[in-house]
Amino acid sequence: MSNANPCLTCGACCAHFRVSFFWGECQSAGGLVPDEQVIQVTPHRVAMRGTEAKPARCVALLGDVGQGVRCTLYEQRSSPCREFEASWANGEHNPRCDDARRAHGLPPLTPPVQPSVSPERVA
Repeated sequence: MSNANPCLTCGACCAHFRVSFFWGECQSAGGLVPDEQVIQVTPHRVAMRGTEAKPARCVALLGDVGQGVRCTLYEQRSSPCREFEASWANGEHNPRCDDARRAHGLPPLTPPVQPSVSPERVA
C-alpha cells in the first residue's frame, strides 16, 4: 500500500453501508450535514440519502467505486463518515472496510510493508 489515501480510489464503504446518525448533526439543528442530503429513519436518527436501503450508495459519492471517487460533502460529512477509517490507516485492521471492498469485488487492503532493517556490520 502506498502513502496515498486508498479511499480516493475506493468509495466502497459509501456504497455499502447505511450511514445513519443523530439528527442533531444536520444544519437545521446547528450541525454541518445539509438537511436535503438526509432522510429520517427514526424519530431521532437520519441517514444519508441513498444509504437508507440496499443497494446503498450515498448521494454525496461521485465517481466509480474502485476507480476514483470523492465525497461532495467531505467538509460537512457526518460523524460515521469522519470516524470510519480504511484498514491499516493507523496501523489497525478494519474488517468493515474489508467487507465493503469485498462487496464490490475489491481485494482487502494490506498492511504497509515495514522497511527492512539491515544488520550493522561487525568489525
